[in-house]
Amino acid sequence: MIRTPSLYSQDDPITAALKPSPSETEHERAVRLASEAEAKRISEQIDDDLREERERLKRRKGDVKLLLLGQAESGKSTLQKQFQLMYNPNSLNQERASWTTVIYFNVVHSLKHILAILENWDDSLDGVESPGDDSSQSHSSRRGGFGGNDSGSPSPSPMDVSPSPIRLEPRDGGAVQIANLRRRLSPLIATDEQLADRLSGGITVSGSGKGSVFVRSGWQSRTVESALGRIRKRPSSEDERYAREGADEQQDPLVKEIGRMLQLCENDIQELWNHPTVKGLMAKRKLKLDEWSEFFLRHIHRVAAPEYIPSTDDILHARIQTMGVAEHTFDVNLHGKNVTWHLFDVGGARGQRHTWVPYFDDANAIIFVAPVSAFDQYLEEDPRTNRIDDSLQLFTQICSNALLKNVHLVLFLNKTDLLRAKLDRGLRVKKYITSFGDRSNDYETVVQYFRAHFLQVHRKNNENRRVLYTHFTSVVDTKATQRIIGNVRDSIFRGYLQSAALV
Repeated sequence: MIRTPSLYSQDDPITAALKPSPSETEHERAVRLASEAEAKRISEQIDDDLREERERLKRRKGDVKLLLLGQAESGKSTLQKQFQLMYNPNSLNQERASWTTVIYFNVVHSLKHILAILENWDDSLDGVESPGDDSSQSHSSRRGGFGGNDSGSPSPSPMDVSPSPIRLEPRDGGAVQIANLRRRLSPLIATDEQLADRLSGGITVSGSGKGSVFVRSGWQSRTVESALGRIRKRPSSEDERYAREGADEQQDPLVKEIGRMLQLCENDIQELWNHPTVKGLMAKRKLKLDEWSEFFLRHIHRVAAPEYIPSTDDILHARIQTMGVAEHTFDVNLHGKNVTWHLFDVGGARGQRHTWVPYFDDANAIIFVAPVSAFDQYLEEDPRTNRIDDSLQLFTQICSNALLKNVHLVLFLNKTDLLRAKLDRGLRVKKYITSFGDRSNDYETVVQYFRAHFLQVHRKNNENRRVLYTHFTSVVDTKATQRIIGNVRDSIFRGYLQSAALV
């Protein structure tokens, strides 16, 4: 009878193969034992890692994974700040000093843009055409959901008309004033690239448009570290007062110097911002500014003040573009039970949307942010594409994606305050979106028109009959936005966490 060797028998072929050579020297034995010990250590480390991963997955089984999706400049990062302010306000206080760099960059870059446009028009309103009425404008051919812009015109500003009356000065006098302002502001304008490098870490992204800066996750700490070579650690209970007391110690010398320059240039900045030629070019839609530009230029007295520390409202209005995907974790309490939310804020530029797909697989919910005020704007990446049209096409891709067919979906029709301001100033929607036709150009008609188009897209791509929750939002409005976040939180728990016995 043939005896089958046991696992530990001496005639086991594996044991025989691993058995050391009878002629093994002491040195070879030491090397072998060290190698075996290292192999055992690695094996045990792998076992520990697998065990920790199983525990982590077990703990995260009840976590919520929430994606913020939408085109660039739709308001995703501002909405993320509102989540942060609501569920982890201490972390926003810890970042407060780093936002000074962003706000100074927003101010300097806005001034640079204004002076460049003035130079294009010879610092004068002479020869600048009036905007004209709608009948004098050629309409774009209808593309996709709404319309395109075959002329390739750049994006008009959400806040490009001042309510103050326009007073035209003689060409020479106004031009001389602006030339003097340009000369006095030139040292401040020259810091634009230095601030951009401080924020981006010297990394440039092609196709950013308008000279924008892209930052990666964790830029707040790296901005301080790049300037001081370290990061000051503080307790989690730090509040705004603590942030203010430690601002001088943490502040970048470059930022301190630019703050000093802003103090010296404050009157010049106000004079430029209120100059009749600037107001005239804005009224004629030749000078197009973004909403954050106007916000900080209107508040330059406060921003240029000594020992300036950004307010929460300043941080919400500050603009910097996200590159890649940034994860933010919050503990959310509902009915006495804490659940961890993983909020993913993603870059919305066309060239970055491919980074979204890996996060679709196990997402619980999506908040899609669409800026309804952008009906008169076009993509930086493609000046032929209306931003509302692009947002609608992107929403179509989200609704029709097979990986997301069971995901809880929330739609934020954002920047309603800017939409209302544009309509009040007389901008006609049909001039930019031909399908709007002869409908009334009032706020309620316009927002319901946009809402109907998004609902139609969802209805056509909703084989699982899920509910679409829609909100009209202005995410810089903290009180209203946090009330909506509470409603979103409740609907997500009801719809997707009930099966996990969390509610």
